[in-house]
Amino acid sequence: MKKTRLVRVAALAVSLAVVGVACGDDDDTGSTEDTTAAAEDTATADTTAAAGVTCAEGTSIAFFGALSGDAGNLGQNIKKGAELAVVQFNAANAGCQVTLKEFDSQGSPDQAPALATQAIEDASILGIVGPAFSGESKAVNPLFDEAGLSIITPSATNEALNDNGWKIFHRALAGDDKQGPGVVAYIKNKLAAATVGVIDDATEYGKGIADIVREGLGDAVVASDSIDPAAADFSAAVSKMKDAAPAAIFYGGYYAEAGKLAKQLRDAGVEATLVFGDGVKDNGFIEAAGPAAEGSIITCTCSDGASNAEFAAAYGEQFPGETPQTYAAEAYDSANAFLAAIASGAADRAAVLAFLKSYDVAGVTKQIKWDETGEVAGNAVYSYKVEGGAIVVEGLIE
Repeated sequence: MKKTRLVRVAALAVSLAVVGVACGDDDDTGSTEDTTAAAEDTATADTTAAAGVTCAEGTSIAFFGALSGDAGNLGQNIKKGAELAVVQFNAANAGCQVTLKEFDSQGSPDQAPALATQAIEDASILGIVGPAFSGESKAVNPLFDEAGLSIITPSATNEALNDNGWKIFHRALAGDDKQGPGVVAYIKNKLAAATVGVIDDATEYGKGIADIVREGLGDAVVASDSIDPAAADFSAAVSKMKDAAPAAIFYGGYYAEAGKLAKQLRDAGVEATLVFGDGVKDNGFIEAAGPAAEGSIITCTCSDGASNAEFAAAYGEQFPGETPQTYAAEAYDSANAFLAAIASGAADRAAVLAFLKSYDVAGVTKQIKWDETGEVAGNAVYSYKVEGGAIVVEGLIE
């Protein structure tokens, strides 16, 4: 696919967003398929739909999350998805060059508030793609809300994040109130596991989803424990699981410690099927676990970005030799929502927030439209399996 065509597609997506929001609810009969087909047809024309957009010099959006540390891979994926959207937008709009600023929180709730203050004090920043993780979200979203600085998180899934009255909160994928029941359904129906062990990392995300799984499985949970993700030795939890001998073990946490945990469980002779949430959907899990990762199940409400051929081609052109990884497509959709706001003429944070409230556009991952709590439409949960040293999609969890 030629770069010029990719730019036209990106420009068209922003243009459709501006037109769609401007029209409001006058005609809600068009389907996602219709919009996508229209995008494909128009994208082949030798025009650039959003070429006339202008904005103030220095106009910015920002990525907020971990770019380094134990879960930095996930943040890098998000940054790249947002970066692709900005690069495409800038190529189509000479009169509006948007900057993507970066705030590396390392996913730490302790480090995040100071960085959030920096972002808030930078008046050029009109929106935040992030925060990436649930713990840091809980720490900084009140600050962003007070400042009226809109956020769209492509990855923070803790179910309670939508229940704080934050007017600036938006999520680009379903939360753990959807993922957790999906995990339960998979363990009960696909694995037919009568006994289950549950472990979490005591974080907002990890404990949050693990508690949903515990509640959903009820008496089937025969062993339960928490670990310190910073520890090197998880022997207490491993011993508890070995003694209980469950058919399956679910772990709520992130990929680095999940890899260590999987290795220690297998080294101890634990044969249970290992099941993980979306925070483990990264090749870093396989690198940390080695052969112990094989056969593991990972769930996610995120899309398989590589399955969208046009997006995957654009991503590979921007980042040669790479394919879209976890949350990259959600980040792309998130950034494009902010760019559509800027293209509409929104020049301050209040105008961006108002624009997002009526946003209703077919994105790469799904129809992007938020309810009054900031939740995006749709509740699909997908399962993935580690096979041959790679994370491969199984499909939708029914």
